[in-house]
Amino acid sequence: MDLEAPFWSLGLRVAGVDEAGRGAWAGPIVVGAVILRPGRYPFRDSKLLRPKERERLAEEVRRVALAHALGVAEVGEVDRLGVLKATLLAAQRALDLLDPPPEALVTDYLQVATSLPLLAPPKADQKSPSVAAASILAKVHRDRLMEELDRLYPGYGFARHKGYGTPEHQRALQALGPSPVHRRRFSPVAQAPLRFPEGE
Repeated sequence: MDLEAPFWSLGLRVAGVDEAGRGAWAGPIVVGAVILRPGRYPFRDSKLLRPKERERLAEEVRRVALAHALGVAEVGEVDRLGVLKATLLAAQRALDLLDPPPEALVTDYLQVATSLPLLAPPKADQKSPSVAAASILAKVHRDRLMEELDRLYPGYGFARHKGYGTPEHQRALQALGPSPVHRRRFSPVAQAPLRFPEGE
């Protein structure tokens, strides 16, 4: 049974919330929020989908959702606040944009501050179509942002690894130093030689 089912049975609008980019070494954190009408949906956790399938399903989410929104925490906010608080900030930004507003929330283990009924089990993106839809929107949007950052800061491979820790990314950090869109708090970034001036 979908996690939304108890809320739907009460006639409540349920927003699914999920993030992309929490564990990355570079780039923003993006949080999606999606309200679906009660029903059956083909949405699955974005990490289980190929890029083309994600793009197609993102279009479907935008078409069928009652409401959808994205919230972003920029790199400076991630460094200043830490990953968890920055994720919560991005989630609040996404929720604030939903129209109509939600009456209950389902998140993927994210304890957002809310007076609304909240379900936040682990792996909710595999048990909730709303959370899966939110994960798809967040991942597609963040991937596009990282492709843009790849054009601004060539040499790091952002378009391929999307800012996550890979051997290629590690080698680029050692060769080039961190870019302005790297998260300075993350130890692989903090240990890399500094070649960009601070704050550039």
